[in-house]
Amino acid sequence: MTADLTGSPPPVPAGEVRERCRRLQQQMQRAGLDAVIVLQNADLYYFSGTLQSGLLYLPAVGEPLYLVRRELERARCESALTAVLPFRAPRDLPVRLAEAGLPQPATLGLELDVLPVRLYQSLMQALPGVCSVDATPLIRALRAVKSPYEIELMRVAGKQTERVWRHALQVAREGMSSLELTIELDAEARRAGHPGRSRMRAFNSESGMGLVLAGAEAAVPAYRNTPLGGPGLHPSVGFGSGGASIRRGEPVVVDCLGMWGGYLADQTRVLAFGGLDDRLRRAYDQMLAIETHLRERARPGISWGALYESCCDLAGQAGYADHFMGLPGWQVAFIGHGIGLEIDEYPFIARGFGDQVLEENMTFAFEPKAVFAGLGAVGIENTYLVTAQGLQPLTCSDPALAIL
Repeated sequence: MTADLTGSPPPVPAGEVRERCRRLQQQMQRAGLDAVIVLQNADLYYFSGTLQSGLLYLPAVGEPLYLVRRELERARCESALTAVLPFRAPRDLPVRLAEAGLPQPATLGLELDVLPVRLYQSLMQALPGVCSVDATPLIRALRAVKSPYEIELMRVAGKQTERVWRHALQVAREGMSSLELTIELDAEARRAGHPGRSRMRAFNSESGMGLVLAGAEAAVPAYRNTPLGGPGLHPSVGFGSGGASIRRGEPVVVDCLGMWGGYLADQTRVLAFGGLDDRLRRAYDQMLAIETHLRERARPGISWGALYESCCDLAGQAGYADHFMGLPGWQVAFIGHGIGLEIDEYPFIARGFGDQVLEENMTFAFEPKAVFAGLGAVGIENTYLVTAQGLQPLTCSDPALAIL
């Protein structure tokens, strides 16, 4: 498959869906799970090829059942699964299992990181005596390693971010607000096929199509677990552009989230009119040096935490310990995050992940940034594919500071 920004993204191939289910069943058998129920949208799409409302019941051995509340006929058209059946509520589950010749599970895996308590209780009432365990680590580890189909979609999402960045360089002007530039770039992303929303897994985490932050507003902390927050337009949102004017000599951070066929690519670049003072320019150069350091070290088998500590050490040695990945007191404990159907997938280039290692065909975004109170932020972000030879970029815009 070779995809580009013309036409529509391809549907998930039937063989892709079957292989994903088969791989999860292998992990279930090793973990002693009789079945897994999948309900969260990104996971449901991953294992079924659609996300019509319902649940996917995957036995450790046998064919999965996709039980659909709405819309059944659409689910049957979009999903590559063969057993797509009507479903009203969890209380119907024992009947559907019996009709399919499946026994009630003794040990059931669930997405306990995201499953609402009320829905969990309904499932437990429908399957009395079942032992529930968290299947999230199995699912997230499986999704972290991408297939050629997924990688190609992410390449196209990367092309989308390049198109949006080129548009930013064409339309940005002194005196326009960060909100005006955001609107311009969101429109360009939609013209390039972005559906207008991006998924995050963490509770109460939200994201749109990217961020544009001008000058000092990039250094305004926000509730999100990200190095840059922004004041937002209203407390009901609480992050993002606050409408600051783009002024000569100040950095403008352009964080683009591309999406194609459900898959994301994350890229950040910085532009400025007339130049930046030496302090910000030196910081930008150091963020590039940290990214180069990562690219030299990252290989299959190296731990996520070791990469994080090495990059933090480099930032500290260069004098940026109080600015790296946020202001003092608001610094985040990561520099990179896995990306695919969601922004916050495995792997995490982060503190506390010393026992987990990169694997071939993992994908992650790496975003070293320096933040200065009253001045703003500078930095870079690219999305990478882990290969046997090292990292391969999936985003490709010129990394140089853009002086207009």
